[in-house]
Amino acid sequence: MRVVLSIAAKDLRQRLRDRSAWVIVFVAPVLIAGLMALAFGGDTEFRADIGVVDLDHGPAAAGLTQVLTGPELRGTVRVREYGDAATARRAVDSGRAHAAIVVPAGFTRALRGGSPSPVVVLDSVDHGLEAQLARAVAESYVAQVNADRLSVATAVAAGVPQEDVPRLAARAALLRLPEQVRPEGMADDPLEVISYFGPSMGIFFVLFTVGFGARGYFAEQQQGTLDRIAAAPVGRGALLLGKSLSTFGYSLAGLATVTLVSWLALGARWADPVGVAVLGLGMAVAVVCLTALVIAVARTERQAEGLASVVVFGLALAGGNFVFASGTSFMHRLALFTPNGWALRGFTDLGTGVRGWAAVGAPLLGIAGFCAAVTAVTVLLLRLRRTP
Repeated sequence: MRVVLSIAAKDLRQRLRDRSAWVIVFVAPVLIAGLMALAFGGDTEFRADIGVVDLDHGPAAAGLTQVLTGPELRGTVRVREYGDAATARRAVDSGRAHAAIVVPAGFTRALRGGSPSPVVVLDSVDHGLEAQLARAVAESYVAQVNADRLSVATAVAAGVPQEDVPRLAARAALLRLPEQVRPEGMADDPLEVISYFGPSMGIFFVLFTVGFGARGYFAEQQQGTLDRIAAAPVGRGALLLGKSLSTFGYSLAGLATVTLVSWLALGARWADPVGVAVLGLGMAVAVVCLTALVIAVARTERQAEGLASVVVFGLALAGGNFVFASGTSFMHRLALFTPNGWALRGFTDLGTGVRGWAAVGAPLLGIAGFCAAVTAVTVLLLRLRRTP
């Protein structure tokens, strides 16, 4: 074990003598994360300004406003009333309202019989999520009104006198919409920009360690350092373990620096510090595995440098280090094939209040699966290289 630690310490000293290594792993990620926090920071809480055009002026239309101003949507939706659809359209186009719902005239009267005009949602391509919320509320509202019409029609078919139909229609129109708004899958805390881009930039720049490690290996091979070590009573396993340990420690130190500065100086918040540490350990192991893969594929120092650059930028683009990959998009699914994508998913959950295994369990399994696959490919390539 003393030999392994000596090899790791020697590699760390060599890297720390390189000023570019200090800049890339310790300084640059903090500066870039801070700039991103300034550029994209601010209030990240979701709010929607939804306009309502009530052309009905009846109790059925009043139920829509009650839903939008109810306790479930308080703090999320702000209602703006407009007199006609044209005014609401101009408000949506100018950005004063994110979306608007137009309730047609005669909607309450349609409860007594007949087909009402459709409820119209005015939206904008600039506020798709707010428009989706307005459309969901409007569809639930129309479904409730249709159920009210069906209940009145059923009562009439059952023999209710015609003089009682207006009273039944009015009571049906006052029924409370069965709306429930609750968060699912993630906690309520808004995700701060720095809580995502702090670890994102740390992971991106730490991936450059892959290039440092691979180039250092071929440089020592060319200088004969590896041959002299191999000539000593040092096994090949101890040599590889020592170099892996130095890469692991260097990567972990870089990630720890970025997360600590993001937390102490830039306002990043994560619900579980242990989860943050575990994700950092997982990414450091992934960097070691990627370094070994590049060494196994490349034949020269220049090849290792080029391959490492492709790996770093490929993983960064696919994993969402530059752009937050959310939802069911192709990029979101592609990020699940990368260790940094899984790690950032864990940091996102931690940044929104999720704790423990619920936040880091799936990311750790994803990183472990990636490391296992890369290790298997590396071992196979090394065996093929030794085969005459």
